[in-house]
Amino acid sequence: MSRIDGRRLSWGRVLFVAAVIGATIWAGLHYWTSNRDAARAAESGHWFGAYIDATSTPFYPIAEDVGKHERVVLGFAVANPKHPCAPSWGGYYSMDAANETFDLDRQVARVREQGGEVVISTGGLLNDELATACTDRKKVVAGYEGLLKRYQSTTLDLDVEGNDLEDIASGLRRASAVAAVQQRAAADGRRVEVWVTLPVDTGGLTASGLGEVHRLLDGGVDLAGINLMTMNFGETRGANQSMAAASEQAAKSAHGQLLDLYKGLGKVTGEQTMWSKIGLTPMIGQNDLRGEIFTVEDAVSLHAFAMANGVGRISMWSANRDAGCGPNMPESERVSNNCSGTDQAKGEFGMLLSSGVGSASWSTEPRPSAVPVPEETAIVDDPAKSPFPVWNPDAAYPESERVVWRGNVYEAKWWTQGDTPDQPVADVVATPWLLIGPVLPGDKPAPVPTVPTGLYPKWSASTVYNKSDRIIFDGRVFESKWWNQGESPEAALQGAVNSPWLRLSNAQLKKLLDAPVSKYP
Repeated sequence: MSRIDGRRLSWGRVLFVAAVIGATIWAGLHYWTSNRDAARAAESGHWFGAYIDATSTPFYPIAEDVGKHERVVLGFAVANPKHPCAPSWGGYYSMDAANETFDLDRQVARVREQGGEVVISTGGLLNDELATACTDRKKVVAGYEGLLKRYQSTTLDLDVEGNDLEDIASGLRRASAVAAVQQRAAADGRRVEVWVTLPVDTGGLTASGLGEVHRLLDGGVDLAGINLMTMNFGETRGANQSMAAASEQAAKSAHGQLLDLYKGLGKVTGEQTMWSKIGLTPMIGQNDLRGEIFTVEDAVSLHAFAMANGVGRISMWSANRDAGCGPNMPESERVSNNCSGTDQAKGEFGMLLSSGVGSASWSTEPRPSAVPVPEETAIVDDPAKSPFPVWNPDAAYPESERVVWRGNVYEAKWWTQGDTPDQPVADVVATPWLLIGPVLPGDKPAPVPTVPTGLYPKWSASTVYNKSDRIIFDGRVFESKWWNQGESPEAALQGAVNSPWLRLSNAQLKKLLDAPVSKYP
């Protein structure tokens, strides 16, 4: 028995009071922990970034309609099949070749001009991730760093699937190399954000996927998050379950798995913080498996789920496919690289999935305390540093001709003369110029190849020309598209589509001149 102020208290009352005090303390601790968890989750930020298949043809204009603070996930940087320790795009293009073939450097610069950022995604299903093909860890580190430096990116997305996911040795090498990349960046005062993208089914991550996360964390990688490929669920999806519902089930399952994994590694994290470390990436429209179609209605549902749970990232595969297929696609249940195979407006999936994502997590720049010195906005193009001729209002430009105007490179979409490249228009379709991107530091004038005397005969009105015959007209080389006689190549210079002549571009002519003489027709 106990006595307080002369009164006796039963042991039952003592225990009751102790229980109340304990519950109060527990509630306070829970409230504090929950608030701290929520604060940490909010600090981590949230972002949207659509994947773009960089090497899929026709080449996608990656800088098109990129919003401020939006990310573009550029895939896939993989090992060069001939030089395993050298990164390439899709196994086809070196970084230099990608720039020469589809202006990748200039397009990335254009993304940054619009306030966006490029995320470098390595791996994918069809090729070897760099750490799988290259066994030299130092060269793997150099490969990752070379990609990030070339495209001025601060985010690395490791897309690990297929055979790469089953290769434990390459997984350990990848973890060690990525940790080194982050450590070297930190020493220079920079941060490299790393995500790992993995397949899931409705039961969550596979054992191999969990193993990859374990290796990265155990290897010292500061992992920003785990991006779940919510697609191709197969037999794990219920008969009447929508793709959105299956995706949500997969996300919940993976969330629980990751909480346990982090706890087992001594990296205890709260439920909300864990949601901020999860990304969701559906395959829009027709998936690889028949019967699995992620519709615009699914996009609305998955977006609502992601926002409600504070998911850290939303992506989609892919921006290349964010359009309806049209009547020339006879079988919509076949996957296309260039359309979704479902009813949609152009760009509709990207609009639905990105809505409001990241809008509250980006801090505004502080206002300056004093009025800054006005910046000169007029741009004077320097022909000595311009990779293409500076636009001239008196010159005529045929289709595909490139010019420089006010610090940017433009390409003629059709024959044009006197149309200013940056002239304001109500509809981008109305302008004859396509904005490629800015003039880059280090750009130099592209040499204009000179046609050697006698390489081909001069055009003659009396000569009969067959298909593939080549002639010289006005200092340029033309190739006959079909049999013709007496039809001047002048019309081809002006962009006439019905002209029997095709003008060879400077690039085509340079390739021709660089070839052995025996290859000349």
